[in-house]
Amino acid sequence: MKTALISDVHANLAALQAVLAHIDAQGVDRILSLGDVVGYGPDPAECVDLVAQRCEWSLLGNHDYAVLYEPTNFNAAAERAAFWTRDQLEPNERWDAETVKRRWEFLGRMRVRVVEGDFLAVHGSPRKPVNEYLFPDDVVQSPSKLASVFSRIDRACTVGHTHVPGVFTDDPEFFYLDDLDDNTFSISGTEKVIINPGSVGQPRDQDPRASYAIVEHEPSKAVGAKVVFHRVEYPIEETVEKIRAIEELPDWLGERLLQGR
Repeated sequence: MKTALISDVHANLAALQAVLAHIDAQGVDRILSLGDVVGYGPDPAECVDLVAQRCEWSLLGNHDYAVLYEPTNFNAAAERAAFWTRDQLEPNERWDAETVKRRWEFLGRMRVRVVEGDFLAVHGSPRKPVNEYLFPDDVVQSPSKLASVFSRIDRACTVGHTHVPGVFTDDPEFFYLDDLDDNTFSISGTEKVIINPGSVGQPRDQDPRASYAIVEHEPSKAVGAKVVFHRVEYPIEETVEKIRAIEELPDWLGERLLQGR
């Protein structure tokens, strides 16, 4: 089975379309979204529609939560973006009532965790599924945090949230894409792993290309699975210009896409 993992689209339609086109060429069986479909970007409604159409399910990310409920612990720009996003999903001259209802229902059905056999899926971490960050630096700076996280995982976990692609192991160790031959990681028979496919719409690893991963595995089995990371070019300036044209969104939300930060 081939499962494509996407995460952190952040309302970047150009990036999402490019990634979906790339996925379609890989012969995958299904696509899963690890959350944050909206937030920061200029096309929240269109991205909700595409994820709802193309993904088997989507998790609830902290920005999805902010739009549904309230933005908590957000900086000023993220909070402004959340309220602007909410307005875009409300009834207006562009969308009929049924379309608006369908989008809100999709957001409202998002789960905070999904378990499929050996695999646990969350947006943030097993301890705090919606909003705890797992940073590569935690390997050195917070080993007790990672030990606590791994104690909640049977074999494998998929996360998003940090926008940095790679794999944690319970040594603990973090493998960046540069550490992997052909951007590929294979899960052995004994280790526990946490897989982050990176961000579709807002990469933060100094590479502006959209990021996602494909897991090749036996159904519900982690042992022997192969994780292949992909980077995809997309018309970044198209998204940057859209953000610049929206008064409520600070220009730097677009500018940072050009540097992948």
